Amino acid sequence: MKSSCADFLAKKLTPHLHVHSQEPVIGLTVKTVQLHLIQRTQYARVWIPDPEEVWKSAELLKDYKPGDKVLQLRLEEGKDLEYCLDPKTKELPPLRNPDILVGENDLTALSYLHEPAVLHNLKVRFIDSKLIYTYCGIVLVAINPYEQLPIYGEDIINAYSGQNMGDMDPHIFAVAEEAYKQMARDERNQSIIVSGESGAGKTVSAKYAMRYFATVSGSASEANVEEKVLASNPIMESIGNAKTTRNDNSSRFGKYIEIGFDKRYRIIGANMRTYLLEKSRVVFQAEEERNYHIFYQLCASAALPEFKTLRLGNANYFHYTKQGGSPVIDGIDDAKEMVNTRQACTLLGISDSYQMGIFRILAGILHLGNVEFAARDSDSCTIPPKHDPLTIFCDLMGVEYEEMAHWLCHRKLATATETYIKPVSKLHAINARDALAKHIYANLFNWIVDHVNKALHSTVKQHSFIGVLDIYGFETFEINSFEQFCINYANEKLQQQFNMHVFKLEQEEYMKEQIPWTLIDFYDNQPCINLIEAKMGVLDLLDEECKMPKGSDDTWAQKLYNTHLNKCALFEKPRLSNKAFIIKHFADKVEYQCEGFLEKNKDTVYEEQIKVLKSSKFKLLPELFQDEEKVISPTSATSSGRVPLSRTPVKPAKARPGQTSKEHKKTVGHQFRNSLHLLMETLNATTPHYVRCIKPNDFKFPFTFDEKRAVQQLRACGVLETIRISAAGFPSRWTYQEFFSRYRVLMKQKDVLSDRKQTCKNVLEKLILDKDKYQFGKTKIFFRAGQVAYLEKIRADKLRAACIRIQKTIRGWLMRKKYMRMRRAAITIQRYVRGYQARCYAKFLRRTRAAIIIQKFQRMYVVRKRYQCMRDATIALQALLRGYLVRNKYQMMLREHKSIIIQKHVRGWLARVHYRRTLKAIVYLQCCYRRMMAKRELKKLKIEARSVERYKKLHIGLENKIMQLQRKIDEQNKEYKSLLEKMNNLEITYSTETEKLRSDVERLRMSEEEAKNATNRVLSLQEEIAKLRKELQQTQTEKKTIEEWADKYKHETEQLVSELKEQNTLLKTEKEELNRRIHDQAKEITETMEKKLVEETKQLELDLNDERLRYQNLLNEFSRLEERYDDLKDEMNLMVSIPKPGHKRTDSTHSSNESEYTFSSEITEAEDLPLRMEEPSEKKAPLDMSLFLKLQKRVTELEQEKQSLQDELDRKEEQALRAKAKEEERPPIRGAELEYESLKRQELESENKKLKNELNELQKALTETRSPEVTAPGAPAYRVLLDQLTSVSEELEVRKEEVLILRSQLVSQKEAIQPKNTMTDSTILLEDVQKMKDKGEIAQAYIGLKETNRLLESQLQSQKKSHENELESLRGEIQSLKEENNRQQQLLAQNLQLPPEARIEASLQHEITRLTNENLDLMEQLEKQDKTVRKLKKQLKVFAKKIGELEVGQMENISPGQIIDEPIRPVNIPRKEKDFQGMLEYKKEDEQKLVKNLILELKPRGVAVNLIPGLPAYILFMCVRHADYLNDDQKVRSLLTSTINGIKKVLKKRGDDFETVSFWLSNTCRFLHCLKQYSGEEGFMKHNTPRQNEHCLTNFDLAEYRQVLSDLAIQIYQQLVRVLENILQPMIVSGMLEHETIQGVSGVKPTGLRKRTSSIADEGTYTLDSIIRQLNSFHSVMCQHGMDPELIKQVVKQMFYIIGAVTLNNLLLRKDMCSWSKGMQIRYNVSQLEEWLRDKNLMNSGAKETLEPLIQAAQLLQVKKKTDEDAEAICSMCNALTTAQIVKVLNLYTPVNEFEERVLVSFIRTIQLRLRDRKDSPQLLMDAKHIFPVTFPFNPSSLALETIQIPASLGLGFISRV
Repeated sequence: MKSSCADFLAKKLTPHLHVHSQEPVIGLTVKTVQLHLIQRTQYARVWIPDPEEVWKSAELLKDYKPGDKVLQLRLEEGKDLEYCLDPKTKELPPLRNPDILVGENDLTALSYLHEPAVLHNLKVRFIDSKLIYTYCGIVLVAINPYEQLPIYGEDIINAYSGQNMGDMDPHIFAVAEEAYKQMARDERNQSIIVSGESGAGKTVSAKYAMRYFATVSGSASEANVEEKVLASNPIMESIGNAKTTRNDNSSRFGKYIEIGFDKRYRIIGANMRTYLLEKSRVVFQAEEERNYHIFYQLCASAALPEFKTLRLGNANYFHYTKQGGSPVIDGIDDAKEMVNTRQACTLLGISDSYQMGIFRILAGILHLGNVEFAARDSDSCTIPPKHDPLTIFCDLMGVEYEEMAHWLCHRKLATATETYIKPVSKLHAINARDALAKHIYANLFNWIVDHVNKALHSTVKQHSFIGVLDIYGFETFEINSFEQFCINYANEKLQQQFNMHVFKLEQEEYMKEQIPWTLIDFYDNQPCINLIEAKMGVLDLLDEECKMPKGSDDTWAQKLYNTHLNKCALFEKPRLSNKAFIIKHFADKVEYQCEGFLEKNKDTVYEEQIKVLKSSKFKLLPELFQDEEKVISPTSATSSGRVPLSRTPVKPAKARPGQTSKEHKKTVGHQFRNSLHLLMETLNATTPHYVRCIKPNDFKFPFTFDEKRAVQQLRACGVLETIRISAAGFPSRWTYQEFFSRYRVLMKQKDVLSDRKQTCKNVLEKLILDKDKYQFGKTKIFFRAGQVAYLEKIRADKLRAACIRIQKTIRGWLMRKKYMRMRRAAITIQRYVRGYQARCYAKFLRRTRAAIIIQKFQRMYVVRKRYQCMRDATIALQALLRGYLVRNKYQMMLREHKSIIIQKHVRGWLARVHYRRTLKAIVYLQCCYRRMMAKRELKKLKIEARSVERYKKLHIGLENKIMQLQRKIDEQNKEYKSLLEKMNNLEITYSTETEKLRSDVERLRMSEEEAKNATNRVLSLQEEIAKLRKELQQTQTEKKTIEEWADKYKHETEQLVSELKEQNTLLKTEKEELNRRIHDQAKEITETMEKKLVEETKQLELDLNDERLRYQNLLNEFSRLEERYDDLKDEMNLMVSIPKPGHKRTDSTHSSNESEYTFSSEITEAEDLPLRMEEPSEKKAPLDMSLFLKLQKRVTELEQEKQSLQDELDRKEEQALRAKAKEEERPPIRGAELEYESLKRQELESENKKLKNELNELQKALTETRSPEVTAPGAPAYRVLLDQLTSVSEELEVRKEEVLILRSQLVSQKEAIQPKNTMTDSTILLEDVQKMKDKGEIAQAYIGLKETNRLLESQLQSQKKSHENELESLRGEIQSLKEENNRQQQLLAQNLQLPPEARIEASLQHEITRLTNENLDLMEQLEKQDKTVRKLKKQLKVFAKKIGELEVGQMENISPGQIIDEPIRPVNIPRKEKDFQGMLEYKKEDEQKLVKNLILELKPRGVAVNLIPGLPAYILFMCVRHADYLNDDQKVRSLLTSTINGIKKVLKKRGDDFETVSFWLSNTCRFLHCLKQYSGEEGFMKHNTPRQNEHCLTNFDLAEYRQVLSDLAIQIYQQLVRVLENILQPMIVSGMLEHETIQGVSGVKPTGLRKRTSSIADEGTYTLDSIIRQLNSFHSVMCQHGMDPELIKQVVKQMFYIIGAVTLNNLLLRKDMCSWSKGMQIRYNVSQLEEWLRDKNLMNSGAKETLEPLIQAAQLLQVKKKTDEDAEAICSMCNALTTAQIVKVLNLYTPVNEFEERVLVSFIRTIQLRLRDRKDSPQLLMDAKHIFPVTFPFNPSSLALETIQIPASLGLGFISRV
């Protein structure tokens, strides 16, 4: 594109007013209001062109004055800029809208309507708010997010269903809903025109529109139509999509899908029409482009076995697939795509044989493209013989090679008299070959489309349709050829139709509002269309040139120049080219290259070639051409074989005689023009809706906005044209109420009148002086462009001035307050400071005086101290000196004395040394001599003592060692010490004897006998010494072994001790750890048990609710199918009269309780069924049999499920009967309590045996060897202790489970004993009393209410007393169990702190004690049971005696009609039993009369006011009691069945009346409670009086009917909820969101073209007071009907859930409601609802919790949204909202005033990061249709049946009390 932004700006700033005059009309310039705004405001913001961002925002730094050529601007990034104005036009830059208007839902709501405002608004919504849809008048602009968004779910569809288009945020569903609504309302076909570039999301938008139709039309069973259409996408994409330079998957054709509807506006089928197939792509592709995908898929799958016969290869081998040079798309696997295509063909019913035929034809086209021609001369050519491509083509097509080769090179010319065969040139032959390929492909394309339509076709007659047109938008490339020319021509026609439609709507709006109509001229592109299609236009000249024998592109271009150049302003010639031309389209200038136009337009196909193909043996090929004569064109709108589904079909152009045979000779341009005219006729016959898809970037990045690409598409798709048309008149439109609410601040009190319209007129005349700038309509005020911005500026200035005044006053007050506080503080500080200073001065004086005294005494002390020190020093020096002199003298004397002593000792020592030396020498001589003598003697003794000497030699030096060893041995062994002492004595004696012998040598010599004796004595001693030495040696070895063993033992002992110490420490640590663990574990167990209790309770409640919900949904579905079945029967019976067509939109999930479900009429129904089925047998044909069969299948499935449930119920009943039979075998009086006691005794005995076994195991473990390993962790005793620990913990868990069971029983009994609150509101009573005119009725009602209150009060007291007693007993049991639990834990903790042995003994002791106590308790229980058995046996005997007497009386009774009689006794006690009270007798034939008067014709209002609550239920039950008394099962069955059917008939007839549904819900529940209360079951008889127990049923067990009544009550409850929802639904949005409960807080922002006028007119009257009044009405009606309080709470909870869900869903889908002021309004409204709950004493109903998501959403709108702390607070606060809801509210948050700030994108990212770990539902909206599972807690009545009186007003005189 060669046009620059400046050129485009110039063009956009001067849009067309008339066709031939161009004057500015849009508020883009500053010439009126904007001029003085800029003059007055220095910092006005404007838009200036930018080459990168298209438009940039800037501020004006200097006031603009007329005549200025330069504007001083400052960009947003702070850069200053001088902007030069255009000297010719002097156009000023467009003004920027106020921030308050940015991000609007509708672009027409902007005050300044121009391109930069549109672009900026779209960008803000897309990037900041993540909103992809925006309205632009009647156009929906959809920007492709390239990301999956959660905005297309079922909940979103339900939210948009039935809503006005302007009430919700923009969405494709809103457009679809508008089309669907208009189709039903106006009885006119609709069209949704989806356009845009390829990749902009057209197909996805069309798909979601179809999904919406399939959902809201109530035809879920027919939703497979959409699936089939979607399944056709792979096929249509493969044969119709190709890669272009802008998109890898560009649709090269347009399609129009008609979705057909029947008279009830249910979807029945679809039909697809295709347009504008780009056939030229088959034979030619530009650079970087591809042919259609199917060819590349075939080439990629060529290796498959079934494709071998096609003889395919690489795509680069074929001429038709290699021209673009880009055969592969990144990220796309063509082989896989081929698999998807084949699967889609199979789904749509195209068989494998047909698929292979299609692939053969496609492969033949590829081979045909490779056929080459050889030129003979300039006018003829030939094909080489046996040319492979042509041979393969002929084989695949089943034609003769010679014929095809001949007619490819020749053509037949026909004249009036004869025909000629003429050769053609090579160029013409190539063109003919390409034309043949295109023709074959086009016919194949149409054939596939026909088969797709056959798969989507429905046999049901179509009443109307909605068409979805998916067509490519305006295209402009660097090289634009014939295809782009046709596409842009089609877009010109569509744009003209769009402009006319917009103009028409604008005119209708002006006429509707009765504004003086002045013709609003707009840009008309009829001149451009005339240039293309008129006579002598481009197409006409092109067709004329094609008829010329030697016509060429050059000559055609010259004809164009001669005809249109300088004559038509829309036609131009390029400067540097003579083979191109330029056309000014509505979107842009486009330059077309003439080359190839003629050949593409001729598309010549020779008849002879077609005849050769028709004669093919391949059956599919002739099939492509057999209907060619019936087709107007290959790309015709009415394709062959298609049956138009339109109620008003478009008439095709009439064919002239003889035209069909030559139809294929028409040029492509002519065919294209015809198909386009047909398309326009179709669109003009429908009401169009426009969706413009925008591609935000070319890289498919999610939420990335490329301004250049976006503005290019906005210019091309007509969005800006809508802006131009809107801006030409009065684009801004306000209702009077909206204007008054918004600009009330600009009015004075005297200006406000009762007439809002006159008030607005007066104010506007003062605010805007130029009356041409606005107009007053019938319901709206119309403003010119820019006026809303001017009013917003005045409003902002007024608010700013008010804020400044408020700030000034508050700041002055704060400063004065601060000043007074500072003054008081200053005075106080001065007082304290001055006092402090005085005190400091007095203290200073005291301290000065004290200092003088201290100085005096200090100085005296210092002087005295100094004197004392000097005196003491002097005395000390004297003493030291005198001592020193004395010591010196003493030392001198001492040295002299010591020297004398030393001399004395030295002299003595010298003398002694001399003496010793002399003595030593003498002794030495003596020793020498004696040694010599001894040696001699020794020689003599050697022989005798040789062994001794040897021993001494061997053991020299061992004596000392022996002595040491002996000392050691003495220390260790006392025996060895005595021996050593003996040996020492002997040695001493031996030495003494030797001394004597030496001294008496001479005497010994003389006395030989003494010597001999001595020698003998020596020998004996030596022997003894040897013996002792041997013993010593043995002792030494033993000692060594003992020492070794001792060391070893010591080592082992030390090691063992260390190990024991380690084990001891480990055991201590383990003991401490175990103690700590046990303590923690006990604590954790209690905590976890409590948590588990809470969690399990919650989980059980959730599971129970889910199961109830599933069951109730099944009931709902069953009742719906029953209703549908009855309706079908009625339709079959009443088929003669066909209702008129009309649109009644109902919820697809709607169900009612209209079915007549019975238990006794199976036989009668089976007999009546053939009779019923025979009557309408002749009229079955018009029925929708597919729907009937599906419903019948669903009914059978439900019957099977019901049968399985019934079988399960039968099995449970059989088990109950078997258990009952076992109980009957026992004594009949002995009940379940004794059986429970015996079972408990058996359980305790088994537990006793188990404990004894554990005790024996423990004793056995103790008797084992007491080794150190006994107490180790793996020891048996240790294991036994652990087993004991586990058993104790298991017992603890058992006890806790018992506690839980008791708690659950307590809770259930609490619910069952809940007091019945039937106190009616005084105001309600007053209202009802006022309605009564008769005073007698008032008195009667007052007396009845008084009696009812007394009865209820007595019932309440008795129930309260019994409840308190039972509660006290259960509390005692729980307390005892808690004490037992604590005691067990204390014992366990104490045991674990003891040592192992003591621990085992203690545990044994505890176990023995516990077993003893349990045995004693068991013995006491046995004694009590024995006493009870004896007592019951006595009672049994008494009762047996009475029964015998009664039997005797019955046998003697004469009258068989009486039940009990006593003829023997004189006192007629049996007569007393015969006179039953609380029963009603009626005749069998009066049953229908009873049902009619009591059920069918009963008026709830009179019964509720005049009679006791639940009277019909009591009457019916008393009748049932009488039938039970008579033991008449047929009567009981018939009465109950008639009652149930009667209630269903009433609800079917008056099911929309809240009072009726509430009345029968209350009575059904009361009837159910009566059946339970008087069933005779012990669980339901707890609260009965003795008299009521006598009234229990005696003969029949009606448990089955109780279940049926419970199911009926569930159905009535669901119907009641639906009635509530239907009544509340219109009020909720208006009352909770739209109505301003707090006046003046929020102002309405401008909303653009799509106003909420319709909703305001219908729903504007509803306010919060309306909702509260309605709630009061509901509550009073339910209380009057005597509905159970618990049931009322459930109804209120459901009502509040509906209110909260609907309000929150609308809040999430309405950007205009997400503001701070609206959050405050919502919180106020919620507080009013909470106040209502408090007034009605319903705060504990759970209703407040259902509003929690809405409350948190309102808080989210009001909290700060800036910092991380704010994000943390939001995450912790909004726990009831999902992450998607939080992010959605933050994205939608919109400031209403300039003082509020928008939420930054970074803050929303922070919230998402913090919430990413939260596991919640991705669903955005709440399920407003959700119904909580209902329960019917048993609520017995204290009313005595015998006291009930039947009023005469009921007309029940035929029944009598018994």
